[in-house]
Amino acid sequence: MNRSFYIKAVLFDFDGTLTKPGALNFPRLKETIGCPADVPILEFIEDLPILSQRNEALKQLEHFEKKAAVNSEPNIGAQKLIYFLRSKGIGIGIITRNTLSSVERALQNFEAIDISCFDVIVSRETPVRLKPSGDGIILAAETLKVDVKQILMVGDFVFDIQAGQTAGCMTAFLDYGTVSGTRKVESDFIVSSLEEIKNIVRLGLPLSPGKLPNDLLENFLDGFDFHDPSVLINAGVGEDAAAVDIDEEEVLVIKSDPITFATDAIGHYAVLINANDIATTGAIPRWFLTTLLFPSGVTASFIRQVMHELESVCRRWSITLCGGHTEITDAVTRPVITGMLAGTVTKNRLIDKRNIKPGDNVLLTKSVAVEGTAIIAREFGERLRVLGMSESDIETCKQFLFSISILEEAQIARDCGGVSAMHDITEGGLATALMELSIAGKHRIRVNMDRIPVFPQTEKICTLLGIDPMGLIGSGSLLICSRKNETEKILDSIRDAGIDIARIGEVMEAGRGVEAMSKAGPAAWPSFEVDEITRLY
Repeated sequence: MNRSFYIKAVLFDFDGTLTKPGALNFPRLKETIGCPADVPILEFIEDLPILSQRNEALKQLEHFEKKAAVNSEPNIGAQKLIYFLRSKGIGIGIITRNTLSSVERALQNFEAIDISCFDVIVSRETPVRLKPSGDGIILAAETLKVDVKQILMVGDFVFDIQAGQTAGCMTAFLDYGTVSGTRKVESDFIVSSLEEIKNIVRLGLPLSPGKLPNDLLENFLDGFDFHDPSVLINAGVGEDAAAVDIDEEEVLVIKSDPITFATDAIGHYAVLINANDIATTGAIPRWFLTTLLFPSGVTASFIRQVMHELESVCRRWSITLCGGHTEITDAVTRPVITGMLAGTVTKNRLIDKRNIKPGDNVLLTKSVAVEGTAIIAREFGERLRVLGMSESDIETCKQFLFSISILEEAQIARDCGGVSAMHDITEGGLATALMELSIAGKHRIRVNMDRIPVFPQTEKICTLLGIDPMGLIGSGSLLICSRKNETEKILDSIRDAGIDIARIGEVMEAGRGVEAMSKAGPAAWPSFEVDEITRLY
């Protein structure tokens, strides 16, 4: 499980989980009371038609439970795990189909562990439905005063996992290797010993300020792919820098950019925002370094999620995550990722904005504010709901996240030829990006306002929140300046790839500035001191 989580309480099944398996001989018990092998004992007893039969079967069950409790032993690692959880202030409970008296008796075989070590015990006598119902877990959450989503349910039987899933908590299945094939239990975590539960809990605990502990860092990096032969020294504990062999390349293109607005899918943004800028030069993004800063109180599982996301996005675009630094600090109040990405291109294919000239067409892919639309939907969804935006529209906008890469259209444009400049739209939106392009290219730009595409969902969000899409952060849209005689080829090739593109303007005489026009005549070109999204934070 690579998603982040927070653990405030751990609930245990008892027999076979906190005690060694096999103390209670279920086949022998079922034979004694006449219960079929594939029917749970308590359900069988409850369905017996005659009261005297039920009472006799319960008597036999309690006899077996008491005998098993006397002969039971603590499971390997159980006592150390309880000590660890207590030391971390984690709530501890037991959810069992057994009687409370049998639990108390079995705990007498533990060293320095008794009934008082558990904050809540839900047993057969508790007036709730038994596992596989999730009622006992919900009752435990109320007793412990924690969100049920912050509970980890640990058990060795399918009923334990079903109860956790029904209640909505996390689950860890203690697999002794007796369940296999199609009967394999689906659980958030599969462990073979209680010692592994400690590692899971560590991922869900707040971390202290400072560098990410080396054992966690090493564990996270173990799943990364470092097979790029050009990377001579890759990320690892004790490695202070990465080393890359670029003998065969003529030009090294380098970019650095932080991600400060987003918290959801922050790793996705961090890679693509940097990769987009590399691609605008005609280069291929190759090697990524990152500094990860997390606020105090973050859990290791959240850091692991971000690192996994970084590595996954890098792998998707054939970028190597070479290394970086990870730290927990009170200098930030939300996660901040600073990325540094390097790419390569042969000198004759390098795209330099200073090459634009009068008559070049100005093209725009997709639509304005793709990134801003995604961030707002993910960070301010509840505010949008209150303002009347539908759940389906919000969900659509969230999916814009997966359109913030301009790598594909940049590569297509580069390969078509005739590209004089490319520019990625970031903070300040299209309004700022066109002004930046004019300044870098040392030419004025004329824009037709009527040709600028705006997704209807983006327009709706901006109307509801009172912000202007022209000034909203816009990664995912690429500005392309192209020679007139090559423009149609570029337009057709990008459209053939399923990517929208529009001709919105042209390059004018030398100078700087943006001249806007519409059907009604000359129009004012907007200017934004800061990105419109900052007004929402």
